[in-house]
Amino acid sequence: MDKAKNKKIAFVTGGSRGIGKAIVEKLGKDGFTVGFNYVSSEEKANEFVVKLKSENIDAFCVRFDVRNYKETENAISEIQSEIGNIDVLVNNAGITKDKLFIRMKEMDFDDVIDINLKGVFNCTKQVASKMMKQRSGRIINLSSLAGVVGNVGQVNYSASKAGVIGMTRTLAAELGGYGITVNAIAPGFIKTDMTDVLSEKIKEKIIDLIPLKSIGYPEDIANAVSFLANDSGRYITGQVISIDGGLSAI
Repeated sequence: MDKAKNKKIAFVTGGSRGIGKAIVEKLGKDGFTVGFNYVSSEEKANEFVVKLKSENIDAFCVRFDVRNYKETENAISEIQSEIGNIDVLVNNAGITKDKLFIRMKEMDFDDVIDINLKGVFNCTKQVASKMMKQRSGRIINLSSLAGVVGNVGQVNYSASKAGVIGMTRTLAAELGGYGITVNAIAPGFIKTDMTDVLSEKIKEKIIDLIPLKSIGYPEDIANAVSFLANDSGRYITGQVISIDGGLSAI
């Protein structure tokens, strides 16, 4: 990892695939030095970094598990010392372990809460003090439509994403005086690995409920993150932006 050269640094958790990958690419094209973490495939993470660099994007990756406080602390401390302070943190890492509540095991609940909610705490904790000292920063948390209205079979996921909204609004109030904005984005039905496993029949039923009658794409979320991360979003904080084709409005 090399020091960033007079460029702002954006870091995206879970940025090696899906929505996170699209966010990394968009922020890189915006001119940020972009970094992301990964947990499993070092090879795929490094391949993504090489691809970004081939597009003249300054990029790096680092391995750590967001649910592990010490791992997260060590990794972000290394980034801060070797590359620079993180100016934009996108808390995107998340998992699902869907089951009806009556069949949900304790581990199913704990794993989702640990990654989706505690992971946001762990990562934000490491960057907030630095942002406060420099009196600027952007924190963008990925929530979900399920965190706004709930969803059958997703007690754990809905609870974690609703918690992200509560954390977002509270942090916006606490950190606003330091020039830091904190917002959440709540995606609806977006084409990702999570939705690709659904049958075409189920997808058609969901799309039929969406006022815009179409599925969303990771780039739709990345564009909103870009807006909030740049000067265009400087006076927006404590908000939850739903990107769901109107599904939350019905």
